[in-house]
Amino acid sequence: MATQPTSSALRALGLEFKSLQDEPVEGFRVKLINEDVLFEWEVAIFGPPDTLYEGGYFKAHMRFPPDYPYSPPTIRFLTKVWHPNVYENGDLCISILHPPVDDPQSGELPCERWNPTQNVRTILLSVISLLNEPNTFSPANVDASVMYRRWKESRGKDKEYENIIRKQVLASRMEAEKDNVVVPTTIEEYCIKHSAKPSETETDMTDFYDDDYGDDMDDNDEEEEEEYNDDNEDSGNGES
Repeated sequence: MATQPTSSALRALGLEFKSLQDEPVEGFRVKLINEDVLFEWEVAIFGPPDTLYEGGYFKAHMRFPPDYPYSPPTIRFLTKVWHPNVYENGDLCISILHPPVDDPQSGELPCERWNPTQNVRTILLSVISLLNEPNTFSPANVDASVMYRRWKESRGKDKEYENIIRKQVLASRMEAEKDNVVVPTTIEEYCIKHSAKPSETETDMTDFYDDDYGDDMDDNDEEEEEEYNDDNEDSGNGES
């Protein structure tokens, strides 16, 4: 029997999705796989400029648990990605998506794992960073890890790893053309500049807390306003 999503999960995902639509983050775009399902997103990650992945267009599915953000989502690449931290089936292995349990064998500290303060922005920015700086300590793809270390140690002279990545980037550009997506290839194109305006996310979060405390705050505000008006009237009468 499927677990029903919590109201806090629906609220959190709704706010995050709206925020990412209103103010996209450099390096990735998100959309719902099905407009009626908030817990399954399609993610498009753009390869960062000045890296082997420059110009790449990597699509993935991001699925959220019913108790998000208390449990982490999962990410599976749809685009072929040869990387030490991506399994053959496309599943991504990254510390930030691992439950916060004490596992000495993994080599990960509990603070490196998931916690409810993380969100889609921090996850995907971590994924983008991981593309260029993989974790080879406990790789998901051992062959890719070995190739990457050879490439790194040879300072780029061993081209096997680099050539595979470049072929995948080229193939991904064809997918971008099908989706009518222009992939940024320069720092200027990659970095999104937003016009200065009040944060809608902050407003939404204020509303979130006002759901519980708004009535009390309104009553206090009305009392303070009445006292302020009475004082001003008294002051005015005294000066005339």
